[in-house]
Amino acid sequence: MGRNRLTVLVGSKNPTKVNAVKEAFFDVFPEQLFSIKGIKVESDVSNQPMTNEETFSGAKNRVVNMESNNGDFYVGIEGGCLKFKNKLFAFAWVIVKNKKSFGYGKTSLFQLPSEIKKLVESGVELGHADDMFFNRENSKQKDGAVGLLTRGLIDRTKYYREATIMALIPFMNKKIDFS
Repeated sequence: MGRNRLTVLVGSKNPTKVNAVKEAFFDVFPEQLFSIKGIKVESDVSNQPMTNEETFSGAKNRVVNMESNNGDFYVGIEGGCLKFKNKLFAFAWVIVKNKKSFGYGKTSLFQLPSEIKKLVESGVELGHADDMFFNRENSKQKDGAVGLLTRGLIDRTKYYREATIMALIPFMNKKIDFS
């Protein structure tokens, strides 16, 4: 990549998501100059997606809903939950698009405590459920459930950064077909 500055638009103004994308792009393409901007866009899914498919759709919709803006890359991140074996797990999809192609990445899953599970299943968004359970405010713009539950070993920025790098694999390996 050349030295011209490329614009990366992130479908969220949440600082943890914007910072994760910034870290991932600078780590993956250290010679490239980037301007990273968060834009408020709708995911067109429920406030708390509860399936893999709905969460994926939310990330993809964020990308599509940004395309009217002028960017070189568009990044959609959507956090969701899924139930498996009567447990509730949190995760996120990251989708990166440029003018030609898409890249997809997904975070690891982590199990939510029973009390948070009950709140989420009753319709409370995970970020609000975290705040209620941990007696905090706006944790989703800070360390989030993953940071709180891992005692800071993995915060939301680190969590999303890795999935963003996974979504950048096709852009790192342009001579390999990922279609």
